[in-house]
Amino acid sequence: MNTLKNKVQLIGNLGQDPEIVTLENGNKLAKFSIATSDSYKNAQGEKVEDTQWHNIVAWGKLAEIVESFLAKGKQVAVEGKLTHRSYETKEGEKRYVTEVRCNELLMLGK
Repeated sequence: MNTLKNKVQLIGNLGQDPEIVTLENGNKLAKFSIATSDSYKNAQGEKVEDTQWHNIVAWGKLAEIVESFLAKGKQVAVEGKLTHRSYETKEGEKRYVTEVRCNELLMLGK
């Protein structure tokens, strides 16, 4: 049951090419966002499409796979866990970020 405590599974399309960061120790970090869409009918019977954007981060070997094979528009399945962090901007404003730390990645489509 411990593996179910913080588990996220998403299938979506990349909104832009991944950002790859190589750290001083040689380890790689990949950052990208995917869009998931859902549709429903509102009270007037009109179809409404709801798109949500999710920030994804991948480390190490997964980051290398992302760098080599993923690009804007590609469809992927991501499994990982939700992480929350905060930082301060240069202007002193506190910002909060929610990300999915990717543990598994499956490339879908062509």
